[in-house]
Amino acid sequence: MKLLLTGSALLSVVAVGVVPFCVQAQGNSFSGNIERVWEDGFRLNTGDRSIVVDSWDVCGDNTVKHLSAGEKVTVNGEFEGGEFDAFSIIKASGESVCS
Repeated sequence: MKLLLTGSALLSVVAVGVVPFCVQAQGNSFSGNIERVWEDGFRLNTGDRSIVVDSWDVCGDNTVKHLSAGEKVTVNGEFEGGEFDAFSIIKASGESVCS
């Protein structure tokens, strides 16, 4: 019985430590000004920090045809490997980018 309670307590600690990370990694949205654009991504300044956005899933290698430095956008997606993978990109005008 003591072993069962210890195992359950340990499992609870592990679950509590993992769940918030998973929740934070999904469904994120950031707004800001584009600092730099390249073929499959851009750097977004949110005011608090700059993040590298991977836009390949949205625009392929054509990001530079649709976005430029100085534009204000909102990106939805998740962090993976130090980059923010965009699921959608919306310009300040409400226009969806590359869709």
